[in-house]
Amino acid sequence: MKENQSKLTNIINMNIWTIANQKGGVGKTTTAVTVAGLLAQKGYKVLLIDMDPHGSLTSYFGYNPDTIEESVYSLFQKKISAKRTPLASILCRTGIDNIDLLPASASLVSLDRQAGMTKGMGLIIKDAVQPYSNHYDYVLIDCPPTLGISMINALAACQKLIIPVQTEFLAIKGLERILNTLKMISMTGKQNLEYVVVPTMFDRRTRASLDSLSNLQKVHHHRLWQGYIPVDTKFREASGMKKPASYLYPDSRGVKAYQTLLNFLMIDSVEVTPEFPQSA
Repeated sequence: MKENQSKLTNIINMNIWTIANQKGGVGKTTTAVTVAGLLAQKGYKVLLIDMDPHGSLTSYFGYNPDTIEESVYSLFQKKISAKRTPLASILCRTGIDNIDLLPASASLVSLDRQAGMTKGMGLIIKDAVQPYSNHYDYVLIDCPPTLGISMINALAACQKLIIPVQTEFLAIKGLERILNTLKMISMTGKQNLEYVVVPTMFDRRTRASLDSLSNLQKVHHHRLWQGYIPVDTKFREASGMKKPASYLYPDSRGVKAYQTLLNFLMIDSVEVTPEFPQSA
């Protein structure tokens, strides 16, 4: 009964989570796909949105971001050219029950240049998904590693930011950059965004992973998920089969870690004003 009541609440109040870090290769797409798969298996309806011109999420489900005709880029074209593009006409099937995809195209790379000074470009995604609040329980947005209109849209649309951080030095630098971005947004008074830092690709056999995790625990303990996502080759194998790893390897250590993370994320959280720590 409690799960049913929780699900009813989610249908009425769609959960929008953005997955971002201002560094590539830290596990953003893996996080989006795996969390979506786990949610879908629980019976929730999920919309995945790919905001990255590289289109890793789009490619994961077998679509080519270089040749796809209608994509999330079409929503921005509507604003630029006044051409109406309904969200429903862009959605793609993933082959997984309960998961739809709003794909990316390589054209997103030119978005910042084309948009210029066009007003209202930061709320395109938020406005596009609002009418679907009774259709999807969760929206997961996969971001590019660079700050621009795509990331601004993803941050403006979401209630929770998930920041995957590979447990190595350069990825922690990417975390510092995105926290600076959040701090700037907070200073404008427009948004105090709840965020969770998620250590990924942890390998306890390496000094780099151990030192990086220790640094995260020291500097970011107040917003750090206390678990970690381990290195797991099952994620790569699952991507080759175009399915979330939870459908193929439910007992793998990586999937179990993401299930623990999802349990944490689904706990109703109290709104707080984010703190922005200094680097160690």
